[in-house]
Amino acid sequence: MAAALILAGVALLYLGGELLVQNAVRLARGLGTSPLVVGLTVVAFGTSAPELAASLAAAIGGAPEVAYGNVVGSNAANLGLVLALAALLRPVPARARFLRRELPFMAAGTGLLIAVAADGRVSRIEGGFLLLLLFLYLFVLLRDREPPEVEAEFAGEYPSAGGRVGGRLLLVAFGVLLLTLGAHALVAGAVAGARALGVGERFLGLSVVAVGTGLPELAAALVAARRGEGDVLLGNLVGSNVFNLLGVLGAVALVRPLSLAGPPGPELWGLVALTLVAWRFLWTGMRLGRREGVALLAGYLAWLVAAHG
Repeated sequence: MAAALILAGVALLYLGGELLVQNAVRLARGLGTSPLVVGLTVVAFGTSAPELAASLAAAIGGAPEVAYGNVVGSNAANLGLVLALAALLRPVPARARFLRRELPFMAAGTGLLIAVAADGRVSRIEGGFLLLLLFLYLFVLLRDREPPEVEAEFAGEYPSAGGRVGGRLLLVAFGVLLLTLGAHALVAGAVAGARALGVGERFLGLSVVAVGTGLPELAAALVAARRGEGDVLLGNLVGSNVFNLLGVLGAVALVRPLSLAGPPGPELWGLVALTLVAWRFLWTGMRLGRREGVALLAGYLAWLVAAHG
């Protein structure tokens, strides 16, 4: 029963995430919203919507360790699994902007989580602070204009919805519904399986739930890698990690403060290590090759072993 719920939850999350992202972006384009605003708001929220839905369901359902593990595990999977597989498929180039600002901010956000969770809890005040940082970060990004060729590429990838606004709204709502149902099914199955097998809820959140909710990022990254769109790939992963750290954890703590079983352990320190290693790989040579992808994948597997304790 637990396995069936987990599989159903993963499938619903994937389908819901796809519906939400694709149709929300086209809806925004049809309403005349700029590509920059769409990319930083609708797309960023859409790709992290499964993590948000699953974490909220876990926290409200009395499983805060699953909510916390989902955020940390999703970020580790984005760097050590998704980015690694994309690099194995095709080397990933990086622009200086990612190295100067986005990656350092993501690393700083990871370090901030260590400080926030040091006492074994994340309060509503701390959650509000994390959300405030996210809004400030978006404000800074919104002041920058993308080069015309980037906006043209975005407009070509997500053309205007024209007169189908009503249909797009229905599909967005249906995507949200699938995400909600999938989150509840995945969390219920994960918690039931953890208790039946004697596996800790935190590790289950770090592994099964995190990888399940990260399927939209994985699919998008592999498509971007195959097309040679390194900016899209890195922007999606870095933006998703920032949103998970500040937006998802902040929103969950505001709804219901998280009481953890203890302070951050190897799972969070390991995430810091993966972040720094990925940053280092991209900084040297402005690209992530297949050799670096193998190293990141090995690091992710080592992280899973360390997180299991």
